[in-house]
Amino acid sequence: MYFLPLFIELLFNGTVGPKVGDPAPDFEVPATNGKTVKLSDCKGSWVVLYFYPKAFTPGCTAESCSLRDSYTDIQQMNAVILGVSLDDIETQQKFKDKHRLQFELLSDQDKNIARAFDVLGLMGVYAQRKTFIIDPEGKIAYIFDKVNTSKHDVEVKEVLDKLQHNP
Repeated sequence: MYFLPLFIELLFNGTVGPKVGDPAPDFEVPATNGKTVKLSDCKGSWVVLYFYPKAFTPGCTAESCSLRDSYTDIQQMNAVILGVSLDDIETQQKFKDKHRLQFELLSDQDKNIARAFDVLGLMGVYAQRKTFIIDPEGKIAYIFDKVNTSKHDVEVKEVLDKLQHNP
C-alpha cells in the first residue's frame, strides 16, 4: 500500500506549471557561453525558451537545427532563443558545436528550471518537449505543448509575429 502513493507522486508531481499571463519563473544556470544565464537578464526582449529531452537525439536535433536555421529572423523579431535540457554543460557544448547553434543552451542538471516550468518528464529522467514564449516584461505569452520538431522555427515566427502585432 505504501508504494502506490509513492508511485503516483513520481508519475504526477502535483505541481501546476505557469500559464499564459503568469510571470515566467526566474532561473540562474550555466550556459554554453561559459557564463551564468538569468532569465531576468533578458527583460526587454522576447524569449523563446525551449525544453528538449536529450541532446543528440533525432527529434531534439531537428528542433534545434530548425531554430538555428531561422536564428537571424527570430533575432530580428527582438527575440532571444534559449534551449534547455537536463544534459550536463559539456554535452550541451558538444551539441551546440556539432550543429553550429548560434544561441545558448542551458544545463538544468539539478532540474530546477524543469520543475519551475512543470516540464519534468516521467520519473524525472528528462525534460518534456515544450516551448514557452516570454514577453519583454517577463510574462508567459504563449506555450507550445506540442512541437513540430522539423518546423518549429516556422511555428515560433508565426506566434511571435501575432503576439507582436496583435497584442
